[in-house]
Amino acid sequence: MAIDTIDAPSPPFQTGQSGLSRHFYLAVDRLQFKMQTVVDLLGLVGRRPCLPIVVCCSSRDDLDSLCSSLSALPFISSSALYSDLAEDERACILEKFRQVTTKWNQTNHSGVGNEDDAGKDERSHMVIVTDACLPLLASGEPPMNGHLLINYELPAKKETYGRRMATCLTADGFVINMVVGGEVVTLKSIEESSGIVMQEMPMQILDIL
Repeated sequence: MAIDTIDAPSPPFQTGQSGLSRHFYLAVDRLQFKMQTVVDLLGLVGRRPCLPIVVCCSSRDDLDSLCSSLSALPFISSSALYSDLAEDERACILEKFRQVTTKWNQTNHSGVGNEDDAGKDERSHMVIVTDACLPLLASGEPPMNGHLLINYELPAKKETYGRRMATCLTADGFVINMVVGGEVVTLKSIEESSGIVMQEMPMQILDIL
């Protein structure tokens, strides 16, 4: 497994105050291994209690495949945002995810948990979304502010990459880009055009999140 880091997540691209790269890539040898690789990855990182995760893909077909393959993970609660989702269902999914991010921030930033939450659902929560269904910041929808963004499909343009981070990721969050074969060229192009330093994802990723 190979992964690279990229710096801070909100456009314009910046480096975190500590200088620690927060963006990684995970190299996949062949396309047919990609789905199993993301299942294995989420099987690892999803064990962090209440971790807010967003998985971005480009098409509805990939979204459906991800939902089917990832639904069996017992320690992750998952939802999907797609084009024909009713508005009230969409709002409900986004609100539930914001509650997860609030709980994550209270526990991991303040170090203080809510005693009333004792015994409640401690599963990580994941939203799977296509680019067409990302939160519309210009229309007043708030960003999701996940702590981990997984780009199942690497966007071809830096603008799309930036939009995913702006709508999905909190300021101190992490990105993992899944890269297959020739996509390394696309990754390097985003890196060079955005002034980002890409590095390999460390095996101890769970300790970093």
